[in-house]
Amino acid sequence: MYLYHYGIKELPFTLTPNTSYFFGLPSHKEAIEVLLTAIKTGEGFIKVTGEVGTGKTLICRKLLNELPEHFVAAYIPNPYLTPSELRRSVAAELNVTLSENADQQEFTQRIQRRLIEINQQNRGVVLIIDEAQALPVESIEALRLITNLETESRKLLQVVLFGQPELDDKLALPELRQLKQRVTFSYALKLMNADQLFQYVRHRMSVAGYRGGDIFSNRACKLLFKASKGTPRIVNVLCHKALMLAYGEGKQQVEIKHVKLAIADTEAAYKMGFGMGRVFVVTLLAICIALAGYIAYQRFTL
Repeated sequence: MYLYHYGIKELPFTLTPNTSYFFGLPSHKEAIEVLLTAIKTGEGFIKVTGEVGTGKTLICRKLLNELPEHFVAAYIPNPYLTPSELRRSVAAELNVTLSENADQQEFTQRIQRRLIEINQQNRGVVLIIDEAQALPVESIEALRLITNLETESRKLLQVVLFGQPELDDKLALPELRQLKQRVTFSYALKLMNADQLFQYVRHRMSVAGYRGGDIFSNRACKLLFKASKGTPRIVNVLCHKALMLAYGEGKQQVEIKHVKLAIADTEAAYKMGFGMGRVFVVTLLAICIALAGYIAYQRFTL
């Protein structure tokens, strides 16, 4: 869409978590360090929480990429599962085959056999669950029972939970107090400050292949910060729309008006009384893109 216009090789502000764009915000780096330290010391349950859009899934994938070779990783991205479905998912991740009507006893025996086999190879097993706040209470209890498998010296299975703050509320329930006591390491992700946001935007443009001066000025980034409160996902949405608007006008730099229009068009952004209707913004955005496409077509055909 606007790649050629800005001289970049790919879209820099997509919402898909991509570890090649990992910026290393202080909060994200600390989370990775806490996770790796806790895993290496053999802790049973480890928890990372953060608001929507703070980069939990990105850190989750970064952790999967950086796990030491002597660890076997099992990853469950969508944990809204019954206890039976959860057990089958864990078994599948560890290449354990269960019979069609496998019960808790069969699962425990086969999983334990597999975990002991891995342990005898001097390797550990880490179960990583994203969006863990979606786990039903009964499935969280089933998860606790899975982690009861251990040798005399160490746990056979470690669990890392990534979730929204609602995960803390769920773990505070009286019926889950046993699991809560097993969470030995926890970390809460923080939002970006204004300076970090400026560096974050510059970093993503650079990774995408941009080699010019700053497309987003300090002033534009301050406005992005006010509208996003430092939430990476909202920043990505706003930057993408602002780049589209600037491209639609044939501009090489994002102007304040482009950021304001992007904010007005984004429901998740914090509005600051710009007084621009959503329908007007969408219409203007469509006109700008169509105009830019027409200009590009005319240049190509000449």
